Amino acid sequence: MKALQLEKPLSWKRVEIPEPNQPGPGDVLLQVHRIGICGTDLGGYLGKMPFFSYPRIPGHELGVEVLAVGAGVTHLQPGDKCSVEPYINCGHCYSCRRGHTNCCETNQTLGVMCDGGMTERILLPARKMHPSKSLTYAQLALVETLAIGCHAIQRGRATSGENILVIGAGPIGLSVIEFARLSGARTIVMDVNEQRLDFVRERMKVPDTILTRGDGDELKRLAEFTNGQLADFVVDATGNNKSMAQALNYCAFKGRLVYVGITQSDISIPHAPALHRRELDILASRNALPGDFTRIIQLIETGQIDTVPWITHHASFDGMIDVFPTWTKPETGVIKAIVELDVV
Repeated sequence: MKALQLEKPLSWKRVEIPEPNQPGPGDVLLQVHRIGICGTDLGGYLGKMPFFSYPRIPGHELGVEVLAVGAGVTHLQPGDKCSVEPYINCGHCYSCRRGHTNCCETNQTLGVMCDGGMTERILLPARKMHPSKSLTYAQLALVETLAIGCHAIQRGRATSGENILVIGAGPIGLSVIEFARLSGARTIVMDVNEQRLDFVRERMKVPDTILTRGDGDELKRLAEFTNGQLADFVVDATGNNKSMAQALNYCAFKGRLVYVGITQSDISIPHAPALHRRELDILASRNALPGDFTRIIQLIETGQIDTVPWITHHASFDGMIDVFPTWTKPETGVIKAIVELDVV
């Protein structure tokens, strides 16, 4: 069975791996149809993803078909189309026992800590499947990206009428924007890339954007948008330690800051002027919860989330290695690339 493996940074390899076994109790055998490429995959390719290990078969944003079910699986049957919740949690650690399965103490995320779905077929726990009768495989592969933004907005307790600043308009930032809008908050987006901000204004219908120009005027422009109050809730989705440190300065007094981007570098936080004086809440957001997947599938099915603008690039499974390096370049304009597997 064919698979695509990152043997080390900047080095893809086509490999043959054994076919998965038939599913045991609680498991399902899946045919992979679509694989979404996200910042984690790009970071893994570039050697900049802290949780990534090599060699690794990536692939955690998956649109799959159920081929066979194991004993005790009653909510799925062969032929069902599903999105995959790729966080393989233990179920018995302190976090899992309290329902925080997204931050299981021994979590293994597919395609990051263990081999993922960039292959033809895969065996997974049935409890990680989220079926839909109407979504396409490409839409199902988008659900995990959207779930990251959904969870980040929930972490910050967004409410209608607030000012939310989203820093970084890459795929994760865009998923945050979707749920900031759904919360009823006024959404403001900041990025260094004018092309991404054009996408935010034109395709996501968010008019209030701030281009980071290196002139230090971002705070002034944010104050103009918010009548001097700054942002009640800031989400930094950049994964850049300098941006993450600066993000505190955009928070209103008694504001909240959520870090959803990941960096390998230390973050230097100005304690007294920004953090303590304003009594800020600083939160991390990791992965997502099962209910996030269920909610997102319903939002797409009912048309409350439009997935049409999201998918900007496509590649065949056999052609992905050749095109993948171009997806790391901002000028390519990639929002979401989808890898397509043709089933014979």
